[in-house]
Amino acid sequence: MFLIVPKKKIPAALLGILVGWLALNKFYLGYTKEGIIQLVLNVITFGAASIIPFIEGILYLFMSDKQFDDTYVYGKKGWL
Repeated sequence: MFLIVPKKKIPAALLGILVGWLALNKFYLGYTKEGIIQLVLNVITFGAASIIPFIEGILYLFMSDKQFDDTYVYGKKGWL
């Protein structure tokens, strides 16, 4: 029997790195509340808080597929 694993890691990482200031990586992973918080933080800090999704995107890339899925897809951990 084969287990079908969602392939969300690379798109989430690229969204975090390239357009993290829009919090698209959060919305892509289904974290609406965290996405809105990230957007508000970016407005309040004039974009300085966009370093958070950038770092998250890099972390996503260096995680194994299993670790990413366990943490963010199945575990629903919204932040680092």
